[in-house]
Amino acid sequence: MSWPNVSHLVLDGSEVKLRLLAERHFSKSPVHLDWVRFTTLRRNVATPSIDSLFPKPLELSANFSLEEYRLKEAEMVRQGVERRMPLRDFDAVEQFEAAAQAHELALNVAAALGPQFSVAVEPRKGIDFYKFRWSIELNGAECGWVGFLASSESPRLQSQAKTIHCNLFGTACTFADIGWNFRIADLIDENQGDVTRCDLALDFFDGIEGGIDSIRSDYRLGLCNVGGRKLKFNMVGDWENGHDRSLYIGSREAGKITNAYEKGDQLFGEKSNSEWLRIELRYGNKLRVLSSEMLRRPADFFAGASDWHASMLLKADAIVSPEPVKTTPRLQIETVLAECTRNARWMLETAAASFGVAVKYLSESQLWELVEHQKRPGRLQKFSESEIASSFSAAFARLKSFSSVECSPAFA
Repeated sequence: MSWPNVSHLVLDGSEVKLRLLAERHFSKSPVHLDWVRFTTLRRNVATPSIDSLFPKPLELSANFSLEEYRLKEAEMVRQGVERRMPLRDFDAVEQFEAAAQAHELALNVAAALGPQFSVAVEPRKGIDFYKFRWSIELNGAECGWVGFLASSESPRLQSQAKTIHCNLFGTACTFADIGWNFRIADLIDENQGDVTRCDLALDFFDGIEGGIDSIRSDYRLGLCNVGGRKLKFNMVGDWENGHDRSLYIGSREAGKITNAYEKGDQLFGEKSNSEWLRIELRYGNKLRVLSSEMLRRPADFFAGASDWHASMLLKADAIVSPEPVKTTPRLQIETVLAECTRNARWMLETAAASFGVAVKYLSESQLWELVEHQKRPGRLQKFSESEIASSFSAAFARLKSFSSVECSPAFA
């Protein structure tokens, strides 16, 4: 079984459904990632080497100037050499460095999504207060972007200028190759990024008993309450005639909102009488810290949103381990655990072999000499010794419990 070919980005409902079914089959999870955004500090993103920016045999010194960039660009144009990244839009070396870092991140994101994705050859005007963006494309249509530099010199935006932001639309998530979510999660961790938005979608292709009306009834009965509180509720669409209906539970201000809507009407039109119902849980980073684990275990985090969300997964016959995303006042211990988990994952997946050799062949005194003056990793420096001590072993236990869950191989 393989992905259907994508000849264009007209979102044909049948094709979308087929791809979602294929993903569900290989991932063994009914929850689909439908939107992902993350931000990282520029200092955490490596600057590409000159060799990667300029094709051989062109050479530049380590201390090249902007004028040298211009001369080399003109030389490449005269020789008909294709550039990996256009230079003329950037008026300072610092701007060029930011553009190069963002371009490299965009290339890595596109590669993680699959070989059918590419990065636009020219930067475009930025979005969301970023000055520029590199578009991530699928067959020439933008399905995501990586933004860099601030759109103004205002003090409020100067901190944003120190970041690079990636935004992947639902189209990218739907048409990406199997395992893309694990690869993007690893990329976020490698660049010490912070997830700022993550949409988790549960599809009932044949609907549920009572349809979207049953969800409204659940809300009225208090089944959607969280912590004894009744959440905000809003309805849109043609409820009188039973078409294109959508309802919202929660609020963006709190960083968590659930949108249940008639997906079949959206994709096929109301005359199709499709029963397809989608429940989409949208997490934002307002009042919350979102973990990259959400990309690896979307069903667990969907179930952790509330008892009602867990009950919806039971309708899909899913077996999960609910993982809540707490609001800021209750975050400290979860944040320590999340950071310890990231560090433990790096040790297990990247450094374990080298660590094993050191333990086997170095004496106890040599081992102690190796580690005693080492600083803690940057992400753990903000926590106390007692907090790390109480969370690190739990982080290893968590990783061990999920070690049997492996990413399915990519389609042939």
